[in-house]
Amino acid sequence: MNTKINRPKYNQIIDAAVKVIAENGYHASQVSKIAKQAGVADGTIYLYFKNKEDILVSLFQEKMGDFISKIEKAIEKETDAIEKLRLLISMHFNQLAEDHHLAIVTQLELRQSSKELRLKINEVLKGYFIMIDQVVSAGIDQGLFQSDLNNKMVRQMIFGTLDEIVTNWIMKDHKYDLVQQVDEVLELIVNGLAVKN
Repeated sequence: MNTKINRPKYNQIIDAAVKVIAENGYHASQVSKIAKQAGVADGTIYLYFKNKEDILVSLFQEKMGDFISKIEKAIEKETDAIEKLRLLISMHFNQLAEDHHLAIVTQLELRQSSKELRLKINEVLKGYFIMIDQVVSAGIDQGLFQSDLNNKMVRQMIFGTLDEIVTNWIMKDHKYDLVQQVDEVLELIVNGLAVKN
């Protein structure tokens, strides 16, 4: 698909899809509902996307790509591994707390998708996992984290923890401040990774 035709319209459709899918669920979100929310004709959607699944994958690629890029830029400026980790957790929680629709789509709706779609989503997440690995490696290099850690398990533990906390926050209808969890989550993760005396 040639998304260079009209980038603002493409972004309009992506943003509309986030809202429609969050409010109606992926399966009940017809392309016509997304088009109406975006303020475009149904046919316009097909100038940018093959089908509804393509919209969902593109939405995740766009939003998660932007998300990863912002976190990468922020943590590059930090030298201390624990501060890098704090920033990663804080930005993860902040981004989703600021966009409830996106949080619902990423935490709930994407989980109900087909195996093929989940594989495409995992491709996007690879960049995030690499970033977590780099933060953990920095902690090991700085003598803050254990040097014999199982990298894959640590990555799954960190991502899984953040993911589950956001999912729980959504399931509880955002009844508490997600961002206030940052320090406690950081402390738990750091305690698990720290060099034992």
